[in-house]
Amino acid sequence: SSSKSGDAAASGEGEEKKEGDDGEGTGIVPVDNGAVHDRYRWTQSLQDLNVYIPVPAGTKAKHLKIDIRKKGLTATVQGQAPVLDADLFATVKLEDCFWSVEDDTTSGGRLVSITLSKMNQMEWWKHVCVGEPEINTQKVEPENSKLSDLDGDTRQTVEKMMYDQRQKAAGLPTADEQGKQD
Repeated sequence: SSSKSGDAAASGEGEEKKEGDDGEGTGIVPVDNGAVHDRYRWTQSLQDLNVYIPVPAGTKAKHLKIDIRKKGLTATVQGQAPVLDADLFATVKLEDCFWSVEDDTTSGGRLVSITLSKMNQMEWWKHVCVGEPEINTQKVEPENSKLSDLDGDTRQTVEKMMYDQRQKAAGLPTADEQGKQD
């Protein structure tokens, strides 16, 4: 079957891991710091990781088996093979993890939303579960949009850090260095 090789070339953009460009990292380019897969999508902040699994309209909590463990996750919709069933990339704080099922306004179906609270809140996860496709954590964007959630002092500190990072990257003086110049 010669069609197989043709399809792979078309759909496999960005899949092949090029050796030697270590600076860029490997894996798929993150979407909302996570990824969109066939049967689920996930996003993350430094503190939490969210998994979204589309399920048929009419699905209720009792049709779902969501088992969150310190270092594992099983998510099963009644009558189907598990969407996720493996060890987690890293440990989670069980008491802060939860899940819900809600209407998915975009698809008209429902959506299972699983929130995992990371034990290590200074680490980007490469994937939700071991064995799942990995994202390129070098391309993760810290959540600038969430600045509004922070209290004033924290927000100023974070904004200054981000400003300084941008200035440094551009080879310009940081806020403190500018202050000295004035």
